[in-house]
Amino acid sequence: MTKEQLIASVSAHYEELNALNKIDNFYDYENDFVKLWFKMGKEVLEKNISTLSGDRRKKNFNRFGRADDSQKPSL
Repeated sequence: MTKEQLIASVSAHYEELNALNKIDNFYDYENDFVKLWFKMGKEVLEKNISTLSGDRRKKNFNRFGRADDSQKPSL
């Protein structure tokens, strides 16, 4: 991904990002901001690497980048 492509990707979401300023509740602002940031991050990741696999056995990552342990069987 080139610098121009990154700027174009972020610019495409500028209106959504700017619309967050209308939210007066910090919890809702943070929640919508995280969703938007993940969406933009996914686009950047796919352009840098490739499209994500449709494999159902893929790892699930939580919000902090650690593997999600909720799908592991309990002992």
